[in-house]
Order: sequence, then C-alpha cells, then structure tokens
Amino acid sequence: MSAKAKILASLIVGSILNLGLAVPSVGAAPSALAAPAALPVFGDSGPTVVRLQEALIARGFTLKGGADGVFSATTQATLKNFQKVVGFKPTGRLDERTAKFLGLIAADQPKAKKVKAAATPASTPAVAPVAAPVAAPAKTVAAPVAATTTPTNTPIDGMLTIDSLPARGQKSDAVRLVQEKLIANSIEVKGGADGIFGVATTVSLTNFQKARGLNATGAVDLPTAVALGVLPDLATLGIPQISVFPSQGRCSFVDSWHEPRPGGRLHIGVDIIGPKGLALYAVVDGTITKMYGADSKLSGNALRLTAPDSTYFFYAHLDSFAPGITIGSAVRAGQIIGYMGATGNAGISHLHFEIHPGGGEAINPYPVIKAVDACHVTEVLPQP
Repeated sequence: MSAKAKILASLIVGSILNLGLAVPSVGAAPSALAAPAALPVFGDSGPTVVRLQEALIARGFTLKGGADGVFSATTQATLKNFQKVVGFKPTGRLDERTAKFLGLIAADQPKAKKVKAAATPASTPAVAPVAAPVAAPAKTVAAPVAATTTPTNTPIDGMLTIDSLPARGQKSDAVRLVQEKLIANSIEVKGGADGIFGVATTVSLTNFQKARGLNATGAVDLPTAVALGVLPDLATLGIPQISVFPSQGRCSFVDSWHEPRPGGRLHIGVDIIGPKGLALYAVVDGTITKMYGADSKLSGNALRLTAPDSTYFFYAHLDSFAPGITIGSAVRAGQIIGYMGATGNAGISHLHFEIHPGGGEAINPYPVIKAVDACHVTEVLPQP
C-alpha cells in the first residue's frame, strides 16, 4: 500500500467510533444476502440496504442518518471510503468482493481437508524467532485464565447461540425472545414482542444498554445478549475469558473468522484496525514465550503471550515491542507489550489476534474480545 493510502487509512480509522454492530448468521443466514444477484445498488431501499449499512457501521465507519435502509449518496460515499481503506477499487458500488469482505454473502471456502495456517500464523516453521524459545512458561504468574474446555455452540434450552443472535431487519423467534427479555427487564418495546427487529426494538435495546452501562449499540452484541439472559456466559460456553481488551482505542473490528486468504489459507484470528502506535495490552497475566522479528513475511513483529493453563494469545503486525519485553518476560493483564503497526503482510495498520485454548487449535476470538470491547477507550490504561 502506498504512503498516501496508509495515511488515508490512519485518518479514517483514527475517527472510528466502534458501535459494535454485528451481522451474525442465523440458521440459514437470513441476515445475509442470498446471492450476488441480490446485492443492492444505488437508489435501492429496504432490508438489504440496512444490512449493508450496518456492516459498514460495524467496520467503524460513520454513516450520516444511520442504517435508514436507503442506498443514497451518503451510503455510496461511505462505501467508497471503506473500499479505499481495505485496498479495493473505490467504486461506491457493492460488488461481490466487497460484499464478501463485509460478510453480506458467504465467502467461497477452499476445498482443502484442513487448513491450519492463518493470515499471520503463530507457528510457521520457516519463521525464526528473535531469541531462543523458553522451554516452559513461568509458573509464578498469579491470576490464571479461567480453565478452558472445548468451546461449544450447542443450544441451551430457552437460550440462543452465538450464531443465532438476531440482527436488525430480521423477523424470527430469536427476535421475539430478545423482546420478551427486554420487557421482563422493564424496558418498553413499542408494539410488544412481535418478533420483528425494527426501529422500536433498536431503541429498546439502546435504552437497556444505557441502563446497564453497556456500549449503546442498539444491536444484540455478545455482552448485551449475556446481560439479557438470552446467551450463557463465556465460561458456560467453554470459551476462554480475558480481563483486558488487547488494544487502546480508537479502533474497530468485526468477525472475520475463516475468511479466505491468499494461497488457500483461512483467517484464524480477528483483525483490530487502528492507527499506528496504539498501545497493545496483555489480555491476561502470563509469560511471553515466543517472539518474531519484522523480517517475518506474514506476521512481521509478533509475540505469544502464554497463560498458566498453556492457552496462548498471538499478536501480529506490531510496529514495535514495548521496552523490556523479551522471551521469558512475565507480564500482568493490562501491561503494554507492544504497539500497533503494519509489519509483515498487514497492508494497513492493525493487530491480528489469535486465541489457542490449552495451546491447541485456534478458536474464533471475536466473542472473547467482544465481551470486553474497549475500542472507545482512548486513554492509555494505568500500568501495573
């Protein structure tokens, strides 16, 4: 990417207000557009435009008038800005490539039996560590990560799953359950529990989030779903928990798990987008067990933070490491361990973040970091 494009990306990302809106799939993915032929064009209006607008907002782009369902000049301009930032041709048209990147249509999946590599793999054999690896993590770290089990997305009676959280524009029993929970929490829902996720439900969700001190997104994000009681907490789901969001704000991120990457690879992390130089924090108490240098083609500057239960967190594309951080360093949750950058194959400044429970295969980190989303917090955390 040219210097001009990087500057543009930094300017746009620097003004991001992460509203946390997500467009999750529900069953047969009613929140996604059925096929490329159904992609909305300039002048269209309706649910498909709402989904496009919500996806842009979820990427951190400001859209005047919000998700009003009209593909106007404002939506076209915002779409064009998004395409510039991600390196696509800025046409302002929702082509198939852009729609896949936004998660509006299903991305083509490689036919390989199993793909372990990520956009920035944490354990590529060809990449030489900066220093000799530590044989085992230090045992003196105090607060361990919650014990992990195999993550599950199995439905629990009377609750939803992460994949079935409803989005605006849907009409379903999942929406009705959310509305019923809002009413049970003394939040008025105009029209009652009609199962339609429209303006009234969005307003009610926003009121609930404000009352609970949550990020007021108007969406059924993970923290809101847990607070409403339509989703179990992460521990019940068998998903590792972290106590600190990995990056200083302002930033943005969406669920990009298993999006295709060049060479038939799949993305096995989440990309937190923000300007170069943002502080990156240890998400738990642990030990730095591996580091990679800027000459690593995929990851660039990168490191592993390992918890006492062997769960490790992989950070890639760092501009630099924090002073004193080396293999074997014991760190505390919230401690600065590096700074956001664009080393390796990053393209634009961002943090590629992975979670490997028990040191095994990566899991989708989106629900984990969404539960502690702090992209709106611009002040550097007090250092332990």
